[in-house]
Amino acid sequence: MACPGGEVLSRSRSRQGLGAHERRASRERARPEAQTRPSHEQKLSAKRKPRPEVSPSGRDWLPPVSSDPTERRPECRPVLVPHAGGDDSHNECADKFPPNRYPGKDVLVCSKRFDALQVGVRVLWEIKTDQFDTYSDFLQGQVVRDQAAKMREERNIAVACGCGFVVGVSTEAHKDALLEEEPTLNIVVTGCKR
Repeated sequence: MACPGGEVLSRSRSRQGLGAHERRASRERARPEAQTRPSHEQKLSAKRKPRPEVSPSGRDWLPPVSSDPTERRPECRPVLVPHAGGDDSHNECADKFPPNRYPGKDVLVCSKRFDALQVGVRVLWEIKTDQFDTYSDFLQGQVVRDQAAKMREERNIAVACGCGFVVGVSTEAHKDALLEEEPTLNIVVTGCKR
């Protein structure tokens, strides 16, 4: 299974549209046709409570349809994993700055690791605590190109899964350099130190 891309999004959207059409058609087929019954039968059937059709396992045949994109796309469900590496100051920043819905954990979405899932909203974060200002010009250029490419990929995954995506960097210089390379990124300065 591919995660994500324009092609995956297109298929996903067409499936969603088709699913909505199928649900409407199903409801229309399920509507009872007008029937003429003697009035005493109508009164008796009006007093009865409808019983849902139940499978042998005891569950309704059709589960309710959720509007949550992660419910429709299981690969979009965040899977909790321990923070990567052993960089305590980075992990502390990832837990406190957004703030992280799952302190002490990263989240895997579409097999991609994100530093945090923000509390109260569906926003995935990538935190960078590089000492960017101390790098040579050559190294800054290389780091920015590599990070921007990775961040575009992460943003595409987040968006495909119905999430926002924010990058947190330690300094204004790092933010400016990333925005020069990729102006469409949402970047904030965290001030976190390494």
